[in-house]
Amino acid sequence: MRRGIWITLAGLVVFAAILVARLPASWVVPSGPKAPFACGAVEGSLWSGACSGLTAQHLPLGDLAWELRPARLLAAKLAAHVTLTRGSAHANGDFEWGLGDHLTARNLTAALPLDPTLLPGLPATLRGNASLDLSLAELTHGIATQLQGTIEVRNLEDHAGNRTPLGSYSVRFPGGEGEPVGQIRDLGGPLSVTGTLKLTHQGGYEVEGLVAARPDAPPELINNMRYLGSPDAAGRRPFSLSGTF
Repeated sequence: MRRGIWITLAGLVVFAAILVARLPASWVVPSGPKAPFACGAVEGSLWSGACSGLTAQHLPLGDLAWELRPARLLAAKLAAHVTLTRGSAHANGDFEWGLGDHLTARNLTAALPLDPTLLPGLPATLRGNASLDLSLAELTHGIATQLQGTIEVRNLEDHAGNRTPLGSYSVRFPGGEGEPVGQIRDLGGPLSVTGTLKLTHQGGYEVEGLVAARPDAPPELINNMRYLGSPDAAGRRPFSLSGTF
């Protein structure tokens, strides 16, 4: 009798595992006007699926595909390899959600144009391309607590009035304890820039650095730099920015 019970239980476990593994993704993806996000179409299973026409808060994000890692459920974590594409923009990485609204991303890469429809709050006159290559990123309650890797912005242009080239820049985060601090440097262009970008645990940012105009800098850039104060002996002027996300 006891052996029969164990065989029955084992059969139920196997049946449940097969059922969950083959569970259509369309059965579990939220839908309706109150859902946090919506899909134009859903394909595949809960473990390996795709959502085309993904929108979040009426913002179109593109097409999403995922591969869940079931073994991480044993550690009370939801892990998946995720790929998101929208036109020429794309991102992919390994994500893991844990208790306490903690998100860890590894091997995260992305490339996208600077477009206000993709990045709300971006000045409408700013153009360029952004990319990131992060070996590690950790967020708690949506606030970055750990970053390791590089973020680049290339071919920046201001289209307010005349098209003004602003150059290309990178921020490198070495990782480590404490608030993430990245080293800023220019990658060529009309401005020579060095500085730091700190992401605070209060959800803000602090930028400090030195900037100098190169000989081929547009006159409008040179004129605007006069508001930064007097230059040092090397022609560099200090600048700082701060705010919240």
